Amino acid sequence: MTSISRRPITRRAATTGIVAAGVVGLAACTAPGEGGDSSEPAPAEDVPETPSEAVTLNIFDVAGGQKELGPMIEKWAEDNPEIISSVGFESGDAPSLVGQIKPQVDSGRLEVDMVLTGNDGLSAGIGSDLWVPLIESYGDRLSNQDTYLEPAAAMQELASGYGAVVSYYPSGPLLQYNPEKVEEVPTTPEDLLAWAEAHPGKFGYARPANSGPGRTFLMGLPYILGDSDPKDPENGWEKTWEYLKNIGQYIDSYPSGTGQVISNMADGTWDLIPTTTGWDINPRATGQLPAEFEAAPFDEFTWVTDAHYAVVPAGQTADKISAILNLLNGMLEPEYNAMAYDEGYFYPGPAVEGATLDLAPESSQKVVEEFGRDWYDELIESAPKETPLEPDLMVTAFDLWDRQVGSEG
Repeated sequence: MTSISRRPITRRAATTGIVAAGVVGLAACTAPGEGGDSSEPAPAEDVPETPSEAVTLNIFDVAGGQKELGPMIEKWAEDNPEIISSVGFESGDAPSLVGQIKPQVDSGRLEVDMVLTGNDGLSAGIGSDLWVPLIESYGDRLSNQDTYLEPAAAMQELASGYGAVVSYYPSGPLLQYNPEKVEEVPTTPEDLLAWAEAHPGKFGYARPANSGPGRTFLMGLPYILGDSDPKDPENGWEKTWEYLKNIGQYIDSYPSGTGQVISNMADGTWDLIPTTTGWDINPRATGQLPAEFEAAPFDEFTWVTDAHYAVVPAGQTADKISAILNLLNGMLEPEYNAMAYDEGYFYPGPAVEGATLDLAPESSQKVVEEFGRDWYDELIESAPKETPLEPDLMVTAFDLWDRQVGSEG
């Protein structure tokens, strides 16, 4: 029986989580002024079933979602040329998202039609009134959300109606290791601490604010350690903060991102790291890490889930909203959503029932067969699942880690 926490993002919480960023203009892919001239969503009755003519969609990715979702979007557009004529992608990072999109929304000159984001960018945009309230305004046009897997539905509730979950994964925290160097694989936090003490400088993780596996490790420890309130990093993580300081004695440095963590494993600097399902599978599938590297779960733990969302900047035209609604419904059809298996990057990836591996591209099936773990699916089914911290509390956790843990590295 899984336990799934559902706590929606509020505007108060989202505002707290906004990171100040300088305004950096996107290279214009759309003629200025093509967006609407009002931040109010187009009335549902004004949004046609299909656009008056095929539209070009410009998509801004701040979550690495293009890798997983780009082929799905492009395939649906190719199959529906009367709705979408072409798709363009640009990428950025979540901290700069508000600075990128707000000037466009304020001026009514949208250069971005849709954003792929995680909870961080989603919440920052809610706090700045950047997103169309998709579910409130057009929920009856997004009927495929009724088929969400239960954990994906929990992630959808976090969006407070502003975004649509398009892919989901249980994430972690798990451990990945070099089997030639790690003979006794830790199965508890105490085991991990003892291993790190016996092998100083050979275990590490990246700064949680800039790393999916890092933040999953951070948010997962309170459940594994039995802290008083895993949802309150300031008042309920006494055991977690003490543990991270203790294990930090044996960590030489904290990289700024997961890429350096993978490099450290590849060159033998480290032998043991926290990971997620996707970060275990994908680097081995793409040759960044040796295929023979192994992974293991803690004996008792809770999955901290993750998702990719699609959001729409406020002031969008009725024709483009029509195209986007059609696209999102299409992406949540099993035959398209199964493409989220990708190269294991967000394993499993699909957010809806029926999007099974046999529907995924043959290349994805081969990746899962060769680089997946035979115990993943059973553990995904059996272990409890919790949504991430609310955005303001996640920011608090990152700040506390930076001051209490990272500053000592």
